[in-house]
Amino acid sequence: MVEISSVVSKFYNDYVQNTPKKLKLVDIYLGYILLTGIIQFVYCCLVGTFPFNSFLSGFISTVSCFVLAICLRLQANPNNKAVFAGISPERGFADFIFAHVILHLVVMNFIG
Repeated sequence: MVEISSVVSKFYNDYVQNTPKKLKLVDIYLGYILLTGIIQFVYCCLVGTFPFNSFLSGFISTVSCFVLAICLRLQANPNNKAVFAGISPERGFADFIFAHVILHLVVMNFIG
């Protein structure tokens, strides 16, 4: 148990010291999306899926937003500059916003 707590504390301290603020904001957004997806799933299990299209579109939207945010985090991470050599962080953010607009248009169309 002592080993686990030391690993967690080292991970936390390393995260706080070495992670840029922009990535921390994206991580907070990822946590929010994850919490939203969990709440939607628990609500579905407890109450039911009466308007199934609404539940399905909401849950798919949550999962898709999470995936898009992961892509944004990968592109904005300064350690990944070599992988995304031709893409600036601003372009990555613009792609993120454009993909979100298209995603939400599709979700609204699916709801009906």
